[in-house]
Amino acid sequence: MTSSFPGGLATIALVALLAWIWLLTMRGGFWRADRRLPAAAPPAGPRLAICAIIPARDEAATVAAAARSLLDQDYPGPLTVVVVDDGSSDGTAAAAREAAAGDARLEVFPGAALPDGWTGKLWAMAQGVDYAGHVAPDARWLLLTDADIAHDPHNLRRLVAKGEAEGLDLVSLMVRLVCDSAWERLLIPAFVFFFQKLYPFRWVDDRARRTAAAAGGCMLVRRDALARIGGIASIRGSVIDDCALAAAIKRSGGAVWLGLTETTRSLRGYRDLAGIWDMVARSAYVQLRHSPLLLAGTLAGMAVLYLAPPTATLAGLVAGDPLTAVSGAAGWVLMALAWGPTLALYGLGRWRGALLPVAGLLYGAMTLDSAWRSWRGRGAGWKGRHYAPAPGKGE
Repeated sequence: MTSSFPGGLATIALVALLAWIWLLTMRGGFWRADRRLPAAAPPAGPRLAICAIIPARDEAATVAAAARSLLDQDYPGPLTVVVVDDGSSDGTAAAAREAAAGDARLEVFPGAALPDGWTGKLWAMAQGVDYAGHVAPDARWLLLTDADIAHDPHNLRRLVAKGEAEGLDLVSLMVRLVCDSAWERLLIPAFVFFFQKLYPFRWVDDRARRTAAAAGGCMLVRRDALARIGGIASIRGSVIDDCALAAAIKRSGGAVWLGLTETTRSLRGYRDLAGIWDMVARSAYVQLRHSPLLLAGTLAGMAVLYLAPPTATLAGLVAGDPLTAVSGAAGWVLMALAWGPTLALYGLGRWRGALLPVAGLLYGAMTLDSAWRSWRGRGAGWKGRHYAPAPGKGE
């Protein structure tokens, strides 16, 4: 079998095919999307005190549901919920208090002004951790969660059971993201797939590996492990704070577990392309440590992995080049098969796997836009705050 694209597209298609074979067999089975907490609620177990901390800035639309989902947990031990109102102007504090309906387990704490060197969310979290020392001094675990997360009624019991049974220091769940609109169905499962590829969950769980990651919407952290790393202050300038926390805990000798869930879910939807684009672009270049070399390598790698297979397939068919067409098609098929379990997690047909190149193209463009924003001095940002990268720092 010969190619009419000598040394060119056929070679790139073969490289892409080999890369997908390697990813499917040698990267921790990331594509299986099978790291879950047990479906059945565990027995009551020890009645350990827990404090949940919700940093909230202008989250009046979702904070009530988030707080209520925690107050409605079937957790048998003492539970305190602290909402840190981070300078909101939309009635976030009032919405949280209304959701509590007089439940004394919920505390709303007004946050102080943001000091230099901190990102807003981490400053709010740090204040919440300090406040928890007063209202829940006996809490062995702290649940760091977001104001747009609705927790399954059994979630806290499952998280604590997992942490206690396996001696973990951080138990985290990537919650089920909203996936209703056409753009969400194309891009949200791809986002989850890319995250698993970047941080294979089995490698996160492996105490012998350096790979560390967490998902900020749901992180149960052992209080003494947090103290061991110097508290939230040790990562105070991090934009990708969840992975920074996991890395700090793992470096200190702690154990981390990260999984998926179908029942604890995000309340924040991104119905159009612009919303998803901004979500990714505000921090993608941070993930690349603001490095032009890493940016170039990432974009080149995404082009080979996601664009070369369909391009080679179509070009080979048009040119009557069997080697190029077959190599491209094989890579495209493996790509679609790899995405299949994540699509199934979101209740979507596996036929959508053929569309992963489109999602890859868009995410590559978002990453490039993230770099462009940084070069223009806009940096990462959220809720009206923008953070310029510190010299030589990636987060």
